[in-house]
Amino acid sequence: MFDTGNTAFMLLATSLVMLMTPGLAFFYGGLVSRKNVLTIMMQSFVSMGWTTILWVIFGFTMSFGNDIGGIIGNSKYLFLHGISVTTPFGANTGIPMIVFVAYQMMFAIITPALITGAFADRVKFKAYMLFLTVWLIFVYFPLVHMVWVEVYSKNGEF
Repeated sequence: MFDTGNTAFMLLATSLVMLMTPGLAFFYGGLVSRKNVLTIMMQSFVSMGWTTILWVIFGFTMSFGNDIGGIIGNSKYLFLHGISVTTPFGANTGIPMIVFVAYQMMFAIITPALITGAFADRVKFKAYMLFLTVWLIFVYFPLVHMVWVEVYSKNGEF
């Protein structure tokens, strides 16, 4: 049922994308003044935790749920409902759905972490958390839905 080669490749790709966030934290830490190194690094690491929570609760379903008006997904996968280790992703991929969820989550984590470089040394931590939450909900999740659900629906995968 599952292709071990495809699954192993996707797991490797997922872990490599995950390693980009700590790497980005160290990179941005080297760009800011000495007094703000911890703050900028913490912003990248907190992005990993907070985005994971949002992704599991409603981010994946907003991004990859059934279409509502072409903008957002429905509550089909709320709290990853119906997704287990044995749930396949698509007809021809040979990978478990949970691997696809993790892979897409890594990009949801790294994208706002990349944005932190634009306002390094300028934003307080509470403002960053507010920005992270609002940006994911109103920008990232809808854009992912508009791009990827269109691709998957044309290919008959999703």
